[in-house]
Amino acid sequence: MRVAIVTESFLPTLNGVTTSVCRVLEHLARRGHEAMVIAPDGKGPSQYAGFPVHRMPSVGYRQFPVGIPGPQLAGLLAGFAPDVVHAASPFILGAQAITAAARIGVPTVAVFQTDMARYARGNGFGAAGQALVWKVIRRIHQGATLTLVPSEASRADLRRIGVERLATWGRGVDSTLYHPNRRTDEATRILRSRIAAPDEVVVGYVGRLAPEKEVERLAALRRIRGLRLAVVGDGPARPALARRLAALDPVFLGALRGEELATAYAALDVFVHTGTTETFGQTLQEAHAAGLPVVAPAVGGPLDLVEHGVDGLLFDPGQAHALRRSVLSLVGDESLRARFGEAGRRAVVGRTWEALGDELIGHYEAVASRAIPVTAGVAPGAPGLSASR
Repeated sequence: MRVAIVTESFLPTLNGVTTSVCRVLEHLARRGHEAMVIAPDGKGPSQYAGFPVHRMPSVGYRQFPVGIPGPQLAGLLAGFAPDVVHAASPFILGAQAITAAARIGVPTVAVFQTDMARYARGNGFGAAGQALVWKVIRRIHQGATLTLVPSEASRADLRRIGVERLATWGRGVDSTLYHPNRRTDEATRILRSRIAAPDEVVVGYVGRLAPEKEVERLAALRRIRGLRLAVVGDGPARPALARRLAALDPVFLGALRGEELATAYAALDVFVHTGTTETFGQTLQEAHAAGLPVVAPAVGGPLDLVEHGVDGLLFDPGQAHALRRSVLSLVGDESLRARFGEAGRRAVVGRTWEALGDELIGHYEAVASRAIPVTAGVAPGAPGLSASR
């Protein structure tokens, strides 16, 4: 099978979309498929997993390269002659790719991964801006042959605005890389000693430091005795966060990948997720795999990933002290942290990228065989796709 992946984000930019695309490319290579990537220009690699990466002109927005549509995108697709186009978190480049693919009769799989509408509202565009972005999202995804959603919350959002032909596709996690046994490694011991004293509990956040991630919520943890805060990640909000979180004297570890990121997870005792616009929450799965108890808002993707009172705690983001109470209960109870961490590990060990990659290839094959109608606007319940799938 020949797969053209058009993504709004790719290396060297690090985020959930980039990570997912990289894992998909690696899996396609293992399974012997052909692929190419079209991505914004970010001075990153010209190939990945043995596949060519074609760069589109881009402009910078808050340290993030945004691809500019152009005629070369349609030419690249036509020249590659894919069996299916995979649009990763489509908005600008992905929207053009879906339209271009339809013109040459190629089916498309759109992966809904970034809640741009709520991001818009959170970045000062207000309710009117949010409504406009939802209209754009509806138009993009109605043009796709199939849209894959990562969670029930995302499915509900897209169905509410009238997007049809939906299926669920989650994300895999490397439970070998992220493993509780790393807590005894020398690298972990060194990092932990840099962050905290032996008798302190390390609470950590991992992710991009941007306004929509709401990392400033961690300010609610000040004056919790015995707590040390570690922040992994980088982004435009870092200077402001350094000021907002100054009372906690946090350790900023910067953006980490691979072994270094796994070591950082192992150095934590509690993982806290802060954002309320997540469609999924990959860092929650990574924290679970590392054997950590997690605390997250009871909204969006975390609702599918955290079982409250079993492997973590979900807090009401609308209540001022809910996050603090949840973290406080874990900081003061080592046995509860251990119990939640073990349960979280059990919940994710079967969610491998191999299994999720094969599931994705199954979706490709379904649209390529026209088991799912290509024409936009097909009524709900169209042959080949159950509304509850």
